[in-house]
Amino acid sequence: MNTVGIVGGIGPESTIEYYRKIVAAYCEHDDHGNYPQIIINSINMKEMLDLIGAGEFDEVADRLVSELDKLASAGADFGLLASNTPHIVFDKVREYSSLPLISIVEATCNKAKSMGLRRVALFGTKFTMQGGFYDQVFSQHDISVFTPDTEDQCYIHDKYMGELIKGVIRDETKSELLAIAAKMKLKHDVQGLVLGGTELSLIVQNNDVPSIHVLDTTEIHVESILEALSKGAGVDRLAT
Repeated sequence: MNTVGIVGGIGPESTIEYYRKIVAAYCEHDDHGNYPQIIINSINMKEMLDLIGAGEFDEVADRLVSELDKLASAGADFGLLASNTPHIVFDKVREYSSLPLISIVEATCNKAKSMGLRRVALFGTKFTMQGGFYDQVFSQHDISVFTPDTEDQCYIHDKYMGELIKGVIRDETKSELLAIAAKMKLKHDVQGLVLGGTELSLIVQNNDVPSIHVLDTTEIHVESILEALSKGAGVDRLAT
């Protein structure tokens, strides 16, 4: 059985969800009572976000590579970053990582492509919405990525960091997020909504937005992880 190494803690609530979802999905498909082998390296979210906010991307990449090295030393066969935001430096991290990695962005792009989507909205932290790394991957498959206007981006980021990261779920926040999604449907005719923050799936679900497919990046990432765990498939093939 392969062992997955998770760089978590960015944020803690979604790291818990990753663990729960991987275990539940694995056990659902295993007929022999087995459980997946998982190693979690939970890092300091504040330090990582402070570095990203300061534009210290080389330092961010170096630290993530170092944390992945710890997972490799502990026996992981492949790794992942249990958060969207750090994927702003994913290409450099993958280049120097001692482990093969599964990208949440590439996995989500594959899902959108398989669904025939061509226009998607992106929610996440301001670093994810402004970082361009979703557009970079999706554009290679002729999928356009649209982000909310500046005011709505600020609202989403503030609620994400002030509430969702801490596990706080409020009905009024959900209503406003759905209103922003509806606005983007009218303005850009988006077919899908990418929950480009792993805590966003705690508050927005697939049936919440009429006529828009909600892409839960955590769930999609877990699907790719499960395949690598249960089938021993090549990670590079899964992530591209």
